[in-house]
Amino acid sequence: MPYMKKIILVITSFYLLQSGLAQSGAVSAKLHTLSPYFLFTASGTPSATLSTSRPKGDFTTDNTRQESFTIKMLVNFQPFSGEQTLLEVPGMITIKLRQADPENRNRQNYPAAKMQDGSLPVLEAGIMLNSPGINLFTRQLEIGHPLASLKNPWGKHEVIVHFTKTHWTIYVDNELMDNDFVVGYPHWWHQRSWQINPAVVSEASLYLPGMNVERDNKRNIEQMPGLQYWTPRGHNSWVGDVATIYHDGRYHVFYLYDRRHHASKFGVGGHYFEHFSTTDFITWTEHEAATPIEEQWETIGTGSPFVYNNKLCISYGLHTSRIYPDSLTEYPDMLRYFNQHKKSGSFSSNPEEAYPSGATYSVSQDNVSNFKKSGALFHYSENPSVFTTPEGKLKMYANYKAKGTWESASLDSGWYCTDPDFPLGGDCTFDFRWGKYEYVVGGFTSLWRRTIGKNEPWKDIVAEGKDFYNGVGVPSVSPIGNGRYIMAGWMPITGWGGPFLIHELIQYPDGRIGTKWMKELIPATTDAVLLAKNVEQKNAFPVKDENFILTFDVVPQKKKNGKVALSFLPADGSNKKGCEMQINIAAFTAQYSDAVKDGFGEMQKSIRNGGNPSLVGNYAIENIMGVEKPFTVRILVKSNTKLGGTIIDTEIAGQNTLVTYRNGLNVDNILFNQERMDIHNLKIMKIVD
Repeated sequence: MPYMKKIILVITSFYLLQSGLAQSGAVSAKLHTLSPYFLFTASGTPSATLSTSRPKGDFTTDNTRQESFTIKMLVNFQPFSGEQTLLEVPGMITIKLRQADPENRNRQNYPAAKMQDGSLPVLEAGIMLNSPGINLFTRQLEIGHPLASLKNPWGKHEVIVHFTKTHWTIYVDNELMDNDFVVGYPHWWHQRSWQINPAVVSEASLYLPGMNVERDNKRNIEQMPGLQYWTPRGHNSWVGDVATIYHDGRYHVFYLYDRRHHASKFGVGGHYFEHFSTTDFITWTEHEAATPIEEQWETIGTGSPFVYNNKLCISYGLHTSRIYPDSLTEYPDMLRYFNQHKKSGSFSSNPEEAYPSGATYSVSQDNVSNFKKSGALFHYSENPSVFTTPEGKLKMYANYKAKGTWESASLDSGWYCTDPDFPLGGDCTFDFRWGKYEYVVGGFTSLWRRTIGKNEPWKDIVAEGKDFYNGVGVPSVSPIGNGRYIMAGWMPITGWGGPFLIHELIQYPDGRIGTKWMKELIPATTDAVLLAKNVEQKNAFPVKDENFILTFDVVPQKKKNGKVALSFLPADGSNKKGCEMQINIAAFTAQYSDAVKDGFGEMQKSIRNGGNPSLVGNYAIENIMGVEKPFTVRILVKSNTKLGGTIIDTEIAGQNTLVTYRNGLNVDNILFNQERMDIHNLKIMKIVD
C-alpha cells in the first residue's frame, strides 16, 4: 500500500505540472451574443442639471406621470466604507453606493463579482412606484450591480439610469448592468428638488421625457465559449423554462429570461422569451427577444415553438393574474365563452376594456428570428404547449388554469377539448415522436409513452422507474436530424432559474430512452493526464483546477454486484459541503448524496419513490443501463463565482446521465471508495473555456 501511495503521488505531481497543456484540435461551442452596449440620444437639452458648484436644485414638470425619463451622471468611484448616496430625488429616486455582504446571494447574487480583497461594493438605483394590482401600493423597485463587474471599478465613469413605462435600467459607460420591470409610475408632482454628492458626482443631467436608446451593434459582439451550463450575461441573469424546435436545418432555443430567481417585477417574474439558434451546434447566434415585455401587465409563461402555414411561431401564456385579479382580465370572458360554446374563442388584446391574459402567440417574419406578436388570445390557458402533428393537425396541451388535450382547425378559429383528463395540467408539457412511439414530457416529474397508431392508453413511465429525468428542469426534446434527439432545459441555482444545458437521448427498441453527453457541447480540454492506472480502495487525489473532466473505467468483480463512489471534497478534505456520486450495480441505481466520512452515502430516492431530480441536490436515478459489463464513467466538474458553487455532471456507460449543483462547494480533492469493483485508467483533463 505505501508503494501504491508513492505511485499516486508521482502521477498526481505530473498532473499538476502538465495540466496546462492544450489539447490539439479541440473545438468548443461558442455563442455570438448581441452587444450589451447602448447609444443614447436626446431630442433636446436637459430639463435640469446639477454640478459640483451647484449640487442642489429644483425642477418643474407639466406631467406628474412621466412615462420616461433619463438621469445621466459623471462619477468618480473611489474606495469607501459604509454607504454613500450619489443622487437623490427625495421620496422618489435614490442612487447610492454601499458595501454589500460578500456571503449574501439572496435576490441579486452580488457575490458573483467581488473585489480582490473580498469586499463587495455595489451601485444601486431605487425608484418609488405607485403600483396598481391586487392591492394599490407604493413600493421601491431597486436595481444594481457589483462594481467588480466593471473592467476598471475605480475611477471616472458615466452612469445612466433610464425609466420607461416597462423598464427601470442602469448603464455604466453605455453597458447595460441591470434592469427590472415596472408596475406603476413615480409621482413627480409639479415641482421637485434633487441633489448630488459632489464628492463623487461632478455632473448630473435630467431628461424629461427620457433619451432615445438603441443597441450599439457595432461594439463588442461577444463570443461566449462553453454553451453547456451557460448563463446570460450579468451577475443575476439566469435561464428559465426552455422550449426548442428544429426547423429548416436550424435548432432554435427559446428560454424564459430570468433575473433574481423569479423575484423581478415585484416577485411575479417579469419573464419573457429570449432566443438563440444554431445550424451546427458549434456556432450559436443570439437573436433579439421573441416576446419582449412591452406592457406593464405582461409577464410571460412557458409555451412552445411550432410551425404553422410554413411559418415559425411560438405560443406562450400571459400570467396577467399575477399582477391583476382575474376580474380585471380577459379570463372570465374567455372561460364564459368556452362554457357556452364548448370551444375556446378568439379575443383581441384590448387593455382599455380588460387586461389580456391566457394563451397567445408570436410569428417570425423571416422564419429564423424577427418575431412579431399576434395580439390574439386563443385560449384561457396560461401555459399553452401548441404543436403540429406529422399529419398537419394543430394540437395543444393546456397547462395552468386549464388541462387536457385540445385541437383546432386554425390558431384562431376556436379550440375543442378532445381529452379533458390528459395531460393533467400544471407543469409545462412537450410532445415528441420517435420511431413508433409518441412521448409526452410533463414539466419536472412526468413522462408518458404510447405506441403510435394503436388505440392504447398512455403509459406512465415514471411509475415504472424508467424515466430520463436527470436534473434537467422542464426538459424540451427535439429531433435534430440523422436520427438524433436532444433534451434541453435548465437547472436551479439556489432558486428558480439557472444554467442552460443539453443532453443527447438514446432510444431502445422497447421505447425506453437513455441519456448521454452531446459530443458537440463537450467543452475543450487539455490533453488527458493519467492519475492512476489502477485505483485502490480509499485513494484520494488533489485537484488544482476549478473546471475539469474525469474519466475512468469500471469492471465489476461479480455480475450485478458491487458499488463505486467518488466524493468531491473541499480543500480541507472534510465532508462538509462535500458531494458523493455513487453507482450501485446490485440495485441498478446511480445517485448524488452528501459525502460521508466512512462507508457509502445514504441511499437516495428516485422520482417514483418521492425524490426530485429537478432540485439537483440529493437524488437517485434507477434502472440504469449498460453496467452489467465493464463500462466507462465521465464526470464534468464546473465552478465559478457567479454560480457560487459547483455543477457535477456524470455520464455512466454512455447511456445514463445525472447532474447536481452543490452550493458553496469548491472541489479540491476527490476520494474513491469501491466494493467488489475494479477501477482503472483514471484520467483528468482541465477545461480550457
